[in-house]
Amino acid sequence: MFTIYNLYNFRNIVQLNKLPDDLKNEIEISGRILPFKTNNYIVNELIDWNNYETDPIFKLNFPGRQMLKPSHYTKLNSLISTKASDDKIKNYLGIIWKELNPHPAGQLNLNVPFMNGEKLSGIQHKYKETVLFFPSQGQTCHAYCTFCFRWPQFIGKRELKFAMKETDMLIKYLKKNKQVSDLLITGGDPMVMGAAQLARYINAILDAGITHLKTIRIGTKSLGYWPYRFVSDPDTRQLLKLFRKITKAGKHLAIMAHINHPVELSTAIVRKAIKNLQKTGAQIRSQSPLLNQINANSNIWAKMWRDQVNLGIIPYYMFIARDTGAQKFFRVTLYESWKIFHDAYSQVSGLCRTVRGPSMSSGPGKIQIVGISDVRNEKVFTLRFIQARDSSWTNKPFFAKFDEHAYWLSDLKPAFGETEFFYEKEYQKLINEKVNLQEFYPSQDLNSLSMCS
Repeated sequence: MFTIYNLYNFRNIVQLNKLPDDLKNEIEISGRILPFKTNNYIVNELIDWNNYETDPIFKLNFPGRQMLKPSHYTKLNSLISTKASDDKIKNYLGIIWKELNPHPAGQLNLNVPFMNGEKLSGIQHKYKETVLFFPSQGQTCHAYCTFCFRWPQFIGKRELKFAMKETDMLIKYLKKNKQVSDLLITGGDPMVMGAAQLARYINAILDAGITHLKTIRIGTKSLGYWPYRFVSDPDTRQLLKLFRKITKAGKHLAIMAHINHPVELSTAIVRKAIKNLQKTGAQIRSQSPLLNQINANSNIWAKMWRDQVNLGIIPYYMFIARDTGAQKFFRVTLYESWKIFHDAYSQVSGLCRTVRGPSMSSGPGKIQIVGISDVRNEKVFTLRFIQARDSSWTNKPFFAKFDEHAYWLSDLKPAFGETEFFYEKEYQKLINEKVNLQEFYPSQDLNSLSMCS
């Protein structure tokens, strides 16, 4: 039986009884800022409670003061302990959330398309071949990751959410944009939806006869956080039947599994879930950010990739933690990220080397750190776009000055005396174009104006 633990009942977790009261108070205060939810599978089967202080799954699920700015934690603690009014606490939380960069990489302003003068708030379209769809019933998860870059989905602020209740506009948009071959259903986690709810979306898409749509992807953390979804939930049989329907319809079904640590693949139930998914014709690909104190070790990544390949999962991406939320706690420098990736990559066979990374999902696109080189007597990062907002940038190498303290693209400077990276003028033009069109032509179908979104 699926049991949720959150701020209202987490003190009922039996394993917490032996933990210090100060730690429980930290969870309660930090959980006001970073979304907090875990469940009985994680608590009972994944966390090593004898070593909770260093346990990666504990840190992935339970927020703590070290994940926050000291000033944020101290002031919020003071407001709560002095019994400040709810309005005062909410107002301060609003200030904190704005400071945490709730929508990095242009998600809110650059990625959301317009059609027939209407903003499609449940869709993102950054790369021409792939559309992201946020079904409204899928905007939660079986548990929340403390590092989550989509944390605004879970804090109850409507203006920070992406969601779309109806599929009509999605289908019209897909039909109009014939360059789209892939639809990524994401959230939150679409697997929190009942099979009947998900089927309403999927059946409408399949019945629409969109011939240029070749792949349906589903982004999910459920293999790691609730594998029973594919084994013994009340509607599991109906869900797996729906997946078989997708593949029998000639669409490629890709399960984009978020797997952050090898322990998530260690239980008998997750292995059964993987087999059940594969029997539907679905292909499972894995991705994860590189996270300090969770998986920032090349041996962990090498084991994770080997375990995935042994289970028939395709290693797909190693991401660098996005510049949002608790990134300062989880972040790893670009230099260390590349070293960890390189060392892990060198340990595994060619079957594991489908993985790409380390990659930053930045505003201009997914940028991979290819390596560190000496060029023209200058030490540089060699970079390239794996995906780009302008597809002509894809796979083009470019160079940044080496900086062992850099954490994100914004920390890097062009090499060889250049004043900007090769894409920056065009990227700024795209930004200005989008902003100006939204401001002066709000009733226009912006995508019909050939604007990159």
